[in-house]
Amino acid sequence: MNNKNINLQYDDKRLLNLEEFCQYLGIGKTKAREILNRNSNTFSLRIGNRLYANKKLLDKYIDEQSGIVKRVEKNAIF
Repeated sequence: MNNKNINLQYDDKRLLNLEEFCQYLGIGKTKAREILNRNSNTFSLRIGNRLYANKKLLDKYIDEQSGIVKRVEKNAIF
């Protein structure tokens, strides 16, 4: 499955469960749990004993970390 298909598959989802989070980022379950359990991230959510990622906040976090948001905002000024 290529990245385009993965993105289309999750476009209408708000929350990604652990399996979907792994597929979306291309990482394993151990690393996914480590990331979702971090107190410093703004996109994880615990419902009962299950971990989820808010997809909209996750995408925003990834954009900020990669510098995409800063480049877009800088170009928008001009």
